[in-house]
Amino acid sequence: MFFDRVKIYVKGGDGGNGIVAFRREKFVPRGGPAGGNGGKGGDVYIIVDPALNTLYHLKFKVHNKAGHGKHGGGSNKTGAQGEDVYVPVPAGTLVYDAENGELLADLTKPGQKALAARGGRGGRGNAAFRSATNKTPRMAENGEPGEEHWLRLELKLIADAGIVGVPNAGKSTLLAAASAARPKIAAYPFTTLIPMLGVVAVGHRAFILADIPGLVDGAHEGTGLGHEFLRHIERCRVLIHLLNGLSPDPLGDMEAINQELVLFNPTLADKPQIVVFNKMDMPTAQERWPEVRAALTTQDLPQMAISALTREHVPQLMSRVLEMLDTQPQVETTTPELGIIQPVEDEKAFSVEQDKEGIWVVRGKAIERAAAMTNWQYYEAAMRFQRILDALSISQSLEKAGITEGDTVRIGKTELVWGVENAFGK
Repeated sequence: MFFDRVKIYVKGGDGGNGIVAFRREKFVPRGGPAGGNGGKGGDVYIIVDPALNTLYHLKFKVHNKAGHGKHGGGSNKTGAQGEDVYVPVPAGTLVYDAENGELLADLTKPGQKALAARGGRGGRGNAAFRSATNKTPRMAENGEPGEEHWLRLELKLIADAGIVGVPNAGKSTLLAAASAARPKIAAYPFTTLIPMLGVVAVGHRAFILADIPGLVDGAHEGTGLGHEFLRHIERCRVLIHLLNGLSPDPLGDMEAINQELVLFNPTLADKPQIVVFNKMDMPTAQERWPEVRAALTTQDLPQMAISALTREHVPQLMSRVLEMLDTQPQVETTTPELGIIQPVEDEKAFSVEQDKEGIWVVRGKAIERAAAMTNWQYYEAAMRFQRILDALSISQSLEKAGITEGDTVRIGKTELVWGVENAFGK
């Protein structure tokens, strides 16, 4: 089965917790803090596997989670890092943010990988909080939660040349005649339901040829099979526009297909085409060819006449396609560092609002992370969080908004009671 679109969930591992510990050794009656830091959570990567040609395997592996970091230990021992997870995809996979549709990565080369979800950093143990004024800190941080996202993956086949044309023009027959590919072939429209690839050998060189399912009027809007497969043409550097020599109006078919390509993506109009008149083994096509050739010459379009069925002039066609490819640059793709899943934002920015239940909701990357990493068992940690609220001006904003003592404040997954000392983690 050809499976070229899928939605997956990725989550980096949570960081391990730091711990509170003190040296307890013989002859060291006043041992200092020795709580170690937690380990970093594992990352989730998307990596190109050359053995894959569809996204079908991800239909059964929607959730992809990296390992959590281990907790810190005594004697300043840092926890082990969580295990990374690699999500294999075929070359030509596009990675989009499922929420806003932003293109995050375009993976085209074997072994190419992109960071999809970072693991959270490990929480600090109490040894990290020792200072000149606090030599015996009794606080530690929880690990930072790992990033999590829903991603949409789409596959665009990577081929040097693509065969386009109306249904039943003979595209699959040409692919079979030019390469070792064996697509399904029959004398009725839409025999080809999925794009097919074949490797064409010309002398000591080779290129990849794609058979794109037949296009009809309205393909750019989803009519027929066009909406499903038009995007596979975008990566091709040269197009072979195959005309059905038995069609009542081969030139009209060509204009209709070209219009559909432009309506789907205007850049497709700039791709070089060679127009190929097929089915020259039939007398009707032989009679019509001079008229079609004259019209194509008038339009200054490269053209050839072949019979894909008997392979007449197919080798010559493939040689011309290779010559055209030599004059075209390789399709370059840009892959941003996928660690930047979302647009860069001010981490200290926050918002305050009261929901219908009367709960004050504070949102902001830095404060939500601080709340998640605060270990509410320790009084010092709770007081440190209060200082963070003050430093970010969140306390002042809540007071200005009208918060009163006893109100509930929700920050991420943490709920606090305002004005009640040490009433955290309700």
